[in-house]
Amino acid sequence: MSTVTMTVNGKEVSADVEDRTLLSAYLRENLSLTGTHVGCDTSQCGACVVHVDGKAVKSCTMLAVQASGSEVTTIEGLANGGDLHPMQTAFKENHGLQCGFCTPGMIMSAVDMVNRLGADNLDEKTIREELEGNICRCTGYHNIVRSIEAAAKQMS
Repeated sequence: MSTVTMTVNGKEVSADVEDRTLLSAYLRENLSLTGTHVGCDTSQCGACVVHVDGKAVKSCTMLAVQASGSEVTTIEGLANGGDLHPMQTAFKENHGLQCGFCTPGMIMSAVDMVNRLGADNLDEKTIREELEGNICRCTGYHNIVRSIEAAAKQMS
């Protein structure tokens, strides 16, 4: 057992966890932040993406003890109170989701993409390449790409 302490969505949290506890399990089971989805446990689908110290991370491949001392943002922490983040709004307005299972990971990856590359460096080809680690089984990605383009303009 190890004690982990981190800031999650702006709030400091601490708990004793088994050393093998994945960050995704810690967020879901210990903190009840169920917006972080686990679809594959093998880093293939991207449904579990969160931000650790400002960078997109697949939380099913990171141990909770590795995140100790870090700042973690989940989909629940992306909005500002009742105001959705521009990426969340764009996904809603551009129909960038269907079943919604991949959506939290897609949004977290997309925010990271815009933050890293900037809105001016995002075209359809780049967005599709950047989303390579996120799988959507419903939408065909067209509206996801449109959502990211729209949000990038708002975020710049």
